[in-house]
Amino acid sequence: MSFLITALFMFIFWIALSWQFEPLYIISGIVSSLTVAYLSHDVFIGQANIRLGIMRLARFIAYLPWLLWQVVLSNVDMVRRTLHPGLPISPVVFKIKNIYKTEMAMVILANSITLTPGTVTIDVNREEFIIHAVSQDAADSIISGGMQSRVKKIEGEDDV
Repeated sequence: MSFLITALFMFIFWIALSWQFEPLYIISGIVSSLTVAYLSHDVFIGQANIRLGIMRLARFIAYLPWLLWQVVLSNVDMVRRTLHPGLPISPVVFKIKNIYKTEMAMVILANSITLTPGTVTIDVNREEFIIHAVSQDAADSIISGGMQSRVKKIEGEDDV
């Protein structure tokens, strides 16, 4: 299955780059895509588990509205901190434990943190995330674990 998916992706990519639809070009694209897929399907996709991929995609789509709301709230907080002289901007660098088994979950959390204004993921490794926050309040919202638990649901503990 991973061979077919890789070949399909390669052919779509080839079409997008060449934008040629004459028979000779199409045949050339098919042959090239099949050759690349044969040589690299296990690297590109690995052993495809369609059911797991669809479940994770659905969980990720369900996660997006919550993440967008967090971005809005963080934007409002950053505007308040910028315009109000009494609200502190006291940068904090802190670590949280990496609880994820998949790189996908690590990337989702790191990008979610960085997308949220006032916080940036500095480094990620198998043991921890190192994060910079513009204030202790922003750090506390990450340390509380709400975002981590939602990303853990995307990863799906039972299907990893």
